[in-house]
Amino acid sequence: MTRSILVVDDDQKTRTLLKTYLEKNNYDVKLAQDGASFMAEFERHKDELSLVILDVMLPDTDGFALCQAVRRRCNVPIIMLTASSDETDRIVGLELGADDYIAKPYNPRELLARIKAIHRRTGADQANPPRYYQFNGFVLDALERIVTAPDGELIRLTGMDFQLLRFLVEHAGEILDRSLLAEQTRGRDLGPLDRSLDVQISRLRQRLHDDGKEPALIKTVRGAGYVFAAGVVSVSA
Repeated sequence: MTRSILVVDDDQKTRTLLKTYLEKNNYDVKLAQDGASFMAEFERHKDELSLVILDVMLPDTDGFALCQAVRRRCNVPIIMLTASSDETDRIVGLELGADDYIAKPYNPRELLARIKAIHRRTGADQANPPRYYQFNGFVLDALERIVTAPDGELIRLTGMDFQLLRFLVEHAGEILDRSLLAEQTRGRDLGPLDRSLDVQISRLRQRLHDDGKEPALIKTVRGAGYVFAAGVVSVSA
């Protein structure tokens, strides 16, 4: 299966090199040089795209605005490229719905590894993965990347929050340590003082109306990690 990727970057040399490299690794690559051309290509091919790559700095807009525009239309995975060393830019991108980020200059092999990791996490590389996961009245749709509450309300999640919830429900009943969860959702280890995963768990509990003091869905296992305690039923598409 050839997966299709849309890349926007205002540097022609970077676009050309990236297209050549990814096509050698069996990806179909579509290119855009600015926000306008990206949106035109996105609208034309959004139903076939498996991932988009957004450069933050563009001549007519920025990657954050494009990330928001993409998220309003679909839940295709997003990687953001940033030349800024400011951690704030990366956090903003993730909060807007990006699934990962990578700093410029980057090694194409690292970008390829991130792409493959996202495809594994989102199920794009599985032959026939379950589409729906049902738990406590909630329904997680792995294809559309949406979560519906028991009352039918759409639960709004960032890309990383959705990945975390999906990994938890796929491994319901298993005690998952923080390092494994970080690797699956971020593609990297946590530092010894990094509490970002715990903050993300707390945010996810809030979105699911799961009492932080006595959670019924995502329970803390002291000294070990977290466990998704609800019963889960998976249904193929």
